[in-house]
Amino acid sequence: MADSSPVRTTPGARGPELPAVLFTRRPPRPRVIVKADLLPAVSVLSLIGVVGIPLGWLWSRLAPAEHVRVFDAGQLIPLQLESWHRFDGLAVYALLGFAAGLVTGVGVWMLRERRGPVVLVAAVLGGLLAAWLGTQIGVAFANSHYAVTTTPAVGDVIARAPRIESMWVLVTQPLATALVYGLLAGWNGRDDLGRRLG
Repeated sequence: MADSSPVRTTPGARGPELPAVLFTRRPPRPRVIVKADLLPAVSVLSLIGVVGIPLGWLWSRLAPAEHVRVFDAGQLIPLQLESWHRFDGLAVYALLGFAAGLVTGVGVWMLRERRGPVVLVAAVLGGLLAAWLGTQIGVAFANSHYAVTTTPAVGDVIARAPRIESMWVLVTQPLATALVYGLLAGWNGRDDLGRRLG
C-alpha cells in the first residue's frame, strides 16, 4: 500500500534540478514579409523578364540553320543529317536558359534584405516570362537573320532559320532559378535567411 503521508522539506533543501532548457526563452520565429517585398518583387520579375530579349538574340546567332533543297511546288526537303539541327536548336536554347537561370538565382540571392519566398516566386515567374519572350524574339531574330531575299529555283539549297518546336524549353530557366535559390537557402541555415544582417 502506498504511503500517502506528506513529505517534509527543510527550507535549505533543494529538490531535483530541472533542465535549463525549460526556462530559456526562444526568439520568435521570423514570419514571411509580404508587403515590404511586393514592390521589389515586381521589379525583380520585370528585370528578369527583359533578359529574354538578349537571350533570344544570342540563341538566333548560336542555333544552327537547317539546309534544305527546293523541290517542285515549293517543297523543302532537308539534306542528309540536316534534320538533326531541329534538336540542336532546342538544346542550345535549353542550355542558354539553364545558364541564365543559374545566374538569376545567384543574383537574386545576393539581394540579402529581400530574401524569402516572395522574391523567389517573382524570380521564377520572371524566368518563365524571360523564357517565353526569348522564344518569341529569338525566332523572329532568326527569321530575319536567315531571310531568303530572292526566289529560289528548283534544286537550290537554302538555309532554313532555326525554330523552337517544343515549349518544354520554357521550364529550364525558372527551374534552374528555383534550384539554385533553394540550394542557397538550405545552405544558409538561418531562420531569416540572413535578412537582418543586410
